[in-house]
Amino acid sequence: MEKFFHLKENGTSVSTEITAGLTTFFAMAYIIAVNPSMLGQTGMPWGAVFLATIIASMIGTLIMGLFANVPYGLAPGMGLNAFFTFTVVKGVGFTWQEAMAMVFVCGIINIVITATSLRKMIIKSIPPMLQHAIGGGIGIFIAYVGLLNIKVINFESGAPALSSFADPNLQIFLIGLVIAVAMLLVKFPEPLAWVNKGAFVIAIAVAALIGIPYGVTNMGQSVSIVQAFQQLPETFLAIFTPAGFPSLFSNASRLPLVLVTIFAFSLSDTFDTIGTFIGTGRRAGIFSEQDEKEMEEGHGFSSKMDKALFADATATSIGSLLGTSNTTTYVESAAGIAAGGRTGLTSVVVAIGFALSTIFAPIISAIPSAATSPVLVIVGCMMMSSFADIEWNDLSVAIPAFFTGIFMAFSYSISYGIAAGFITYCIVKTCTKEATKVHPIIWAVAILFIADLALQAIV
Repeated sequence: MEKFFHLKENGTSVSTEITAGLTTFFAMAYIIAVNPSMLGQTGMPWGAVFLATIIASMIGTLIMGLFANVPYGLAPGMGLNAFFTFTVVKGVGFTWQEAMAMVFVCGIINIVITATSLRKMIIKSIPPMLQHAIGGGIGIFIAYVGLLNIKVINFESGAPALSSFADPNLQIFLIGLVIAVAMLLVKFPEPLAWVNKGAFVIAIAVAALIGIPYGVTNMGQSVSIVQAFQQLPETFLAIFTPAGFPSLFSNASRLPLVLVTIFAFSLSDTFDTIGTFIGTGRRAGIFSEQDEKEMEEGHGFSSKMDKALFADATATSIGSLLGTSNTTTYVESAAGIAAGGRTGLTSVVVAIGFALSTIFAPIISAIPSAATSPVLVIVGCMMMSSFADIEWNDLSVAIPAFFTGIFMAFSYSISYGIAAGFITYCIVKTCTKEATKVHPIIWAVAILFIADLALQAIV
């Protein structure tokens, strides 16, 4: 274990990694129930998507842990599955098989740009102040996700408003939040020191148990494992059936729309991942200076960042073969990293969690958002410390940083937050007559983002 994962070298231990893995798993376990519900609206069988979600998450996370040795969990991305369902299928009119074929192509594109070092070049081109803004912005995003999950803020009246505290979900959320804060800040004596590192898992478990008499925690609705396996052949390799690739490219007049959609998938997937790695990995020391030096010198797949990017890109194509939308690195991995996770052993524990969830699906799906949301809010708070490294008194720095962080939450997308940051950064540098100091990749990506938004408006 020590020899393979280099635990001491990374300042961690088996117990810490297990705790971190459990924390990450429970923070992202909601996807097991949410993804089938989301993609099911396209006509995909619930049981098949349920299994595809678990298998894709397990395989992708194992690749991340065993190949890259970094503590990240992978699963079908929220936001990307919404884009798949409501924009590509319901909005534009593609079938789910055609949309899944486009996801596969997106994965192949991401593998290519990873192998050709383009992703690494993009990461290196991002100026430090935008990297800090991305890290803090992800903090805002995570906290916002946590608040929206249990509707602390609601928009029912047409304007943002605080929800009624009579809502049992909100009450469980507040209980979990208090427990999480207490477990983190109270200094327990040595025999109980593990409580501080296990604060998030304890908070989730206790809140879920308290939610039972409230009626918030329940077994929910699910199909049996047997039914799920019977449905899996309907989505497995469906992209290679006549309804998949042959249908997607059967109409030449749709080709521009197909290319635009693939581009949108790839752009969002790429920058969601880059944002997550920059926002969580560098500050925690997961991607060291030596790792970045190796990445800069182009030593194949010798660096952690190289391997992590490759693992993420591979997971998307694998997921599409099984029958799920883009599989990506989860920003909720920040919860496990905050709990001390530093190596791939954390990811292996997450993968084991997904594997076991096949058997214990009713129990896992019973953990309500009200129990996991407090952890997301606290982790978001921790990550916002990145904003301290930004020179807010300098407007040429503050404006791009502000738009980067705020738009991640307002657009409910890490990639569009990065887009807002890149675009405003180019504008600011142009206004200050420093346009030539902007890296060409930043200019190119900003223009691509603008083109993406413009094409979406036209199409």
